[in-house]
Amino acid sequence: MNAALPRQVTRSCAIADDPLGLTRIFDPEIQLAQWQRPADPVITDWLAAHAGDLGSGLRQVLTPGQRPDLGRLPPGDGRDALAADIALQAEILGELLDAASIGFRLEVVGKAMCPRLHVDRVGIRLLCTYRGPGTEWVEDASVDRRFLGAASGGQPDETSGLLLPGHRIEAIPPFVVALLKGRLWQGNGGRGVVHRSPAIPEGQRPRVLVALDVGWSD
Repeated sequence: MNAALPRQVTRSCAIADDPLGLTRIFDPEIQLAQWQRPADPVITDWLAAHAGDLGSGLRQVLTPGQRPDLGRLPPGDGRDALAADIALQAEILGELLDAASIGFRLEVVGKAMCPRLHVDRVGIRLLCTYRGPGTEWVEDASVDRRFLGAASGGQPDETSGLLLPGHRIEAIPPFVVALLKGRLWQGNGGRGVVHRSPAIPEGQRPRVLVALDVGWSD
């Protein structure tokens, strides 16, 4: 089946209203593919009601489509819906990358985990934010990669020389399923989507997001 046409595409990002649009991540120039979808109020209401009882997150290894064990989280329809949604994303990633196992991380954080713009040392990573602001990213043409990491001299992203004049900091909206290509994807050396964790306003804490990777083992 052919992938859905993207609702929006830039030089390095493809956005679609259908999960098949995520296959655009295999295009050599595409570094970020997004499946736009509405928030699930059952999950959002449950997260809001239990914002102070979610712990610090968890890690598990799943088979594609397997529901994670969220038994440490408060019970409710929202927990069940979250588990089903994570299973769906594990199935999507497993099918896309022909993976037998998926590493799953549920992050519950009160501050930005990776506040500096960077590129992940992975092939392809799936991210989905359920509560709080989404991951921020910058178009390829708007960055000077010579100033990534230690080359920034410890200066903020906005003053290090990394961001070129006229740049825009974009954000992946909550509940959007995003595939981020890293520097280890075949043929992607020296590239990978430049992104960072967002600052979290006090009223939106904790931020809750899921990250899925292939290649983990028990």
